[in-house]
Amino acid sequence: MSEEKQNNEFNEAQEEQYSLNDDRRVKTLSPGAMVAKRFFRNRVAVTGLIILIFMFVFSFVGGWLMPYSEAQLFYRDDYQNKLFASVTKNEELRISEKESGSFPSLALAQFFMAMMKNEPTFTASGVEYTYEAVGEDLYSFYSDGKLVGCASYDIVSSSTAEKLPFELEHEILKAVASGEDNFSWNGATYLVDDDGGVTSNGQEVAYASRYIVQPLMSDIFLSRQFKEELIEEINNGAKEFTFTDPEGQAAEYSIEYKPATKSWSVNQSVETHVFDAYSKPSKAHLLGTDRNGMDMLTRLMYGGRVSLYIGFIVVAIETIIGVILGGISGYFGKWIDNLIMRIVDIFYCIPSTPLIIILGAAMDAMHVDPQIRMIYLMLILGFLGWPGIARMVRGQILSLREQEFMLATEATGVRVSRRIFKHLIPNVIPQLIVTMTMSLGSTILIEATLSFLGLGVKFPFASWGNIINDVNDTYVLTNYWFIWIPAGFCLLLTVLAFNLVGDGLRDAFDPKMKR
Repeated sequence: MSEEKQNNEFNEAQEEQYSLNDDRRVKTLSPGAMVAKRFFRNRVAVTGLIILIFMFVFSFVGGWLMPYSEAQLFYRDDYQNKLFASVTKNEELRISEKESGSFPSLALAQFFMAMMKNEPTFTASGVEYTYEAVGEDLYSFYSDGKLVGCASYDIVSSSTAEKLPFELEHEILKAVASGEDNFSWNGATYLVDDDGGVTSNGQEVAYASRYIVQPLMSDIFLSRQFKEELIEEINNGAKEFTFTDPEGQAAEYSIEYKPATKSWSVNQSVETHVFDAYSKPSKAHLLGTDRNGMDMLTRLMYGGRVSLYIGFIVVAIETIIGVILGGISGYFGKWIDNLIMRIVDIFYCIPSTPLIIILGAAMDAMHVDPQIRMIYLMLILGFLGWPGIARMVRGQILSLREQEFMLATEATGVRVSRRIFKHLIPNVIPQLIVTMTMSLGSTILIEATLSFLGLGVKFPFASWGNIINDVNDTYVLTNYWFIWIPAGFCLLLTVLAFNLVGDGLRDAFDPKMKR
């Protein structure tokens, strides 16, 4: 084979290898492939994409795999100190009436004035009263010669759950005040011991004391033994008290003095079925539980789902409105452009944050359903966020509408709507994708901020913002890190990843950005 023939064959092979008609060459020069190639060469952008894929799998797939539901509550049995009774030492005259209204409080004031003047009678509300002093601790009041009430420093308590007649209480007080060891009433004889106890036929009927021991619940009856042991512990300055009833069952109580009311609060340690709130991370709950006793990891997954849903839907609403108005404005120009741009200027002047706060407060007042509220939130954010996209689309179309391919569509009679949405808008899509990607991160941040302030997503739905809202005081912030750090970390990673992907797409669509 001659040398000339070999050279010709080599040149033909070279021409075949670099031919523009070669399928492999055409594939290599595909714009989409070139954009993808430049994007995946950007390690930072790929890192952001990997983070986004992980967050999507975590939020959407993880919720299905978790054995718990979004609003499932967990409980635990715990011992809590609950107010059981209050103790007050009576240091003032205490009124007892035979019948309700027979000796009103105004009459007591008139009685004190009459006693200071050494007058045996006094008048209150048009009724004349007389009083009788039994020692220094008891005063009996009469009207028309009938006993209507008394004032004493001692309090008579029944030894049973049955209420004592007023006349019997009065006789007991008279016996205690005068130091008598017995008295007769209604044909029966009653014995009074030194401690104020009153017995009849060998059974205790009542007892008198200057301490008022009042149970919190009206259906609870406190025995004399309980009251006396409690008062003894109070006088000894004890902070805890254990009482064993006649059946041998012991109960523990704590005693706390209240200087403002000069009384003692008696709290009982009771086993209670309560929310498993702020439980630390464990095998059952890998990230612990929140203040409502819900699994934090599950809430975090569903919260990511809600935050991403809101971000994508809001950006979709912004894009649809912005593309339509921006496309019309950029293509037609003149008065249509001026009108739409003035509308854009008006929307830019709207104080969006105060408006959203007002609307959130209004929805709170109207008790809007949380799911409906979430829809309103997406519509409001989308309706307020479209002007930026409209301006970007308008600017791109203004530069594209004078190019040769648009003159060709006009010359061939393509209708206006097709020119805008089939020829102009597709050429804006690269910049639009970048803008949408960057907007996703900011939208998620806005939603998180509103939910943190209590104006966004409401319970029982979870979002990363209202999860962080649980950190409402310094104690939770410092002691329950597993409540807010994971949600904040997910929020940080997602927003950062969207920004990294947006930067990568911008560089991939316009490689001159790197030069």
